[in-house]
Amino acid sequence: MKKREFSTEVGGKTLTATFSDLADQANGSVILTYGKTSVLATAVMSESEREGIDFFPLTVDYEEKFYAAGEILGSRFMRREGRPSDEAILSGRVVDRTIRPLFEQHIRNEVQVVITVLAIDEDDPDVVAVNAASLALATSDIPWGGPVSAVRIGKMREGGLAVNPAYAARGNGDIVADATVCGKDGTITMVEVGANELREDDAVSLIEAALAEIEKIQAFQKTIIAALGKEKRAVKGKERGGALVALFAERVALKLDEAVFGNTDGNKGKEALHALLGEWVALAKETLAPEDARHAGGYFDEKVNELIHKEALENGRRADGRGMDEIRPLYAQAGGVSPVLHGTGIFYRGGTHVLSVLTLGGPKDAQLVEGMEVQTTKRFMHHYNFPPFSTGETGRLGGMNRRMIGHGALAEKALQPVIPDKSAFPYTIRIVSEAVASNGSTSMASVCASTLALMDAGVPIKAPVAGIAMGLMLASNPLQNNAENKGSGSQIPNTRYQILTDIQGPEDHHGDMDFKVAGTADGITAVQMDVKVDGVPIAVLKEAFGNARAARLSVLETIKGALPAPRSETSPAAPKIVTIKIPADKIGLLIGPGGKTVNGIIKETGAEIDIEEDGTVFVLGKNGAAEQAVAKVLELTHEFTAGEIFDGEVSRLFDFGVMVKIGPHAEGLVHISEFAPVRVDKVTDLVKEGDRVPVVVKEIDEKGRVNLSIKQRDPEFFKEKLLHLPPANGTSSHNTFSSRDRGNGGSSRGGGFGRSSPSRGRGRF
Repeated sequence: MKKREFSTEVGGKTLTATFSDLADQANGSVILTYGKTSVLATAVMSESEREGIDFFPLTVDYEEKFYAAGEILGSRFMRREGRPSDEAILSGRVVDRTIRPLFEQHIRNEVQVVITVLAIDEDDPDVVAVNAASLALATSDIPWGGPVSAVRIGKMREGGLAVNPAYAARGNGDIVADATVCGKDGTITMVEVGANELREDDAVSLIEAALAEIEKIQAFQKTIIAALGKEKRAVKGKERGGALVALFAERVALKLDEAVFGNTDGNKGKEALHALLGEWVALAKETLAPEDARHAGGYFDEKVNELIHKEALENGRRADGRGMDEIRPLYAQAGGVSPVLHGTGIFYRGGTHVLSVLTLGGPKDAQLVEGMEVQTTKRFMHHYNFPPFSTGETGRLGGMNRRMIGHGALAEKALQPVIPDKSAFPYTIRIVSEAVASNGSTSMASVCASTLALMDAGVPIKAPVAGIAMGLMLASNPLQNNAENKGSGSQIPNTRYQILTDIQGPEDHHGDMDFKVAGTADGITAVQMDVKVDGVPIAVLKEAFGNARAARLSVLETIKGALPAPRSETSPAAPKIVTIKIPADKIGLLIGPGGKTVNGIIKETGAEIDIEEDGTVFVLGKNGAAEQAVAKVLELTHEFTAGEIFDGEVSRLFDFGVMVKIGPHAEGLVHISEFAPVRVDKVTDLVKEGDRVPVVVKEIDEKGRVNLSIKQRDPEFFKEKLLHLPPANGTSSHNTFSSRDRGNGGSSRGGGFGRSSPSRGRGRF
C-alpha cells in the first residue's frame, strides 16, 4: 500500500490525514482520524455533463456503519444497515451545506462525495466528515474553491470554552451551548448552534473562537494540498450566446423589474415572476437555436439575482416593498382547530402559514433510538412536513426527505431547552408541523406555531420561543475593496452588504445567506446558517444577530397576544398522568412473576403503567382509569405503619393466632393475646377462616412483619362470643368482662409469629 500521513493537533487531540491507494478509483480520497474516530471521504466527478438539467448535480452521502461502533446493531431480523438515521442525514446536510457554495454553480458534471464512518469513539464524526470531504475534494482534480474547515466549540456551564467537546461532555449538562462552525479565509460558511438561552454577544464569541481554530486546520490542509494536490480539470464555462442575451434585453428585461418589485403581496409576486419565466422560456424555444434555448432558464435566474442584489445594495429596495428590517404581517392562534386534538398552534408570517399539532402520550410512547452514533430515548419529538400544495404545486406525498428531516430537527433543537423535565411533566410530547403555505422560512414559522401548540396543550414550558430568518445581499466580490461603491447598504472594511429581516420568495432563493435564529426573550436556543457565497465576515454576522433579536422580540409579542402563558390544565382529550413513588423494594411485588401483577392492573383498569428503577411509577389513562390504577398500585405496595386501622379477612388459623388479610397481597398476624382483654384459650372459639375482623397495626417488627391487634382496635369485639363460651377450668360461672378489663386490657409479651405469655390483668371466667 502506498501511504502518506499528515498530523496536527486540534483541541488537545491528534488529527491525522492518511492518503493511500485504498480507494484509488476515486478522484480524491482520504481517511481522517480524530482521536479514535475515523472517516473515509471520497470524491468523484463524472466525465461528461448531465444533460437536460439547470442545476449543479452535487450529491453528498453520509454512510453510517454499525461496525464503526464495535457492535452488531440493527433489528433482531435485520443485522445490516438500512435507511440512514436522522443523525446520518443531518450530518450529511452539514457537509453538503459547507462544500456546495464553493463549487461553480454552472457545472453540470455530476459530483458525488461519500463519507463512510469507519470508527466512532467519543468524538462526533460530523466535524471530522467536513474536514475529510474538504481534503478529498481539494487534493483531487475536481474544480472546487476550498479548502474549508470545521470545528465544534462548546460553552461550558462553569465558564470557558471547549474545542471539539466529546459526547459525554455534551450529554451530561456541562455544555450550555454547542456550536458547529465551518469557514475559510477568516469568513464563515456554515453555522449550527444549539443553546440554552445564549446571549447574542456570547454566540459571536463562540464563532470567533471557532474561526481561530479553523485557521489552524486551514493551514494544515493547505500544507497537504501543496504536497499532494492535483491539477484541476477544466469544465465548460457559462454558455450565454449573443442571441440569447440580445433577445432577453429586447423582450424581457423591461418586464423584469415589474415582475420582481411590482407586488407587495409576496404570493402574487411569486406568481408574476413565474409567469414571466414561462413566457421567456417559451419565447426562447420559439426563437433561438436549441443549444441557446436550453440556457434560457438559467440566464433568467441570473438576471433576477443581479436585479435583486443591485436594488438592495444601491437603493435599499426589497421585492415586496418592505423596509430592510421590517417583518411581514403576523397572525397567531392557539387552539380552536378540534377538541379531539391535545394542542394546536397556527402561525402566519406573510405568505408562510404553518399548522402545528401536539399529541401527549405516556413515558412508554418515548422514541427508542438505537443507531451507530446515538442510543437513547426521546420524550420530545418535533416532525415537519412540506406537502407540494404548500407551494401551489402537485407532487408525490408520503415519506420523508432530507429537507423535512433537517427543518424538523432545527425546530426541535430550538424548542428543546424550554421543555419541562420529566419529573415536572412526565408526558411524551410529539409535535407535527404542517407547512400548509410556503413563501420563505417555514422552519422558523414551525417554531412559532409549535410554541403556541405547547402552550395550548398546557405544557408548562419555560418561556415562549420564536424564530426568524435573516438574509444578506453581498457585493459580488466581498474581498475586494469596494469603497468607491456608494450604495445604501451597510459598510465594513472591504465589504458592501445589506442585511434583510424576514426573507421571503426571491430573497430566500437569490440571497447570499439564510440565517435562522430562534430563541426566547432571554436568549438564543438555536441557530442555523447557510451561504451561497465563499463566506460571510464575522462583522456581518454580528449585525445580523442584533437585527434577529429585535425581530424575534416582535414575533414573541404576537405569540403572547394569542396566548400569554401555557394553559393551567392539559386538554380534556389528553390522557391524565399521575406520578407516585413506591419503595424500591416493592417494585418486584408490583411487577409480579413475569409481569403478571402489573399486567393484571393494566388489563383491569385500561391504564398504562411505567415503572422506573428508583420506584417512580407513572400511571396514564383516560376517564378515571389512571386514578383506578393508582389506587390499586398504592394498595398493593402500601407501607404499613403503627396505628393504621383496617377491617380485614381472616385467611389462616394457627394455635397461637390468626393471619388477617389487610391488602391484596398483605397479611398481618393477630396473636391470640391480642384478641381480647381477657384470656383466650382457643382461636377457633372466636374466629374461623373468612370472618371479617377490625384490626389496628400494633407494630412492624425488625423483619418487616406486620403485627396486628383486635383488642386495641375494639376491645369488646368478641364480648358476646366470650360470654357464651362453655365454662372453663371446671367453674360454673360464665365468662365475664370486669370493668377493669375494658380498654386495652393489659400487655402481651412477644409478637410476630412467636408465642406470648398470658396477658396480665385479664378477666376471670
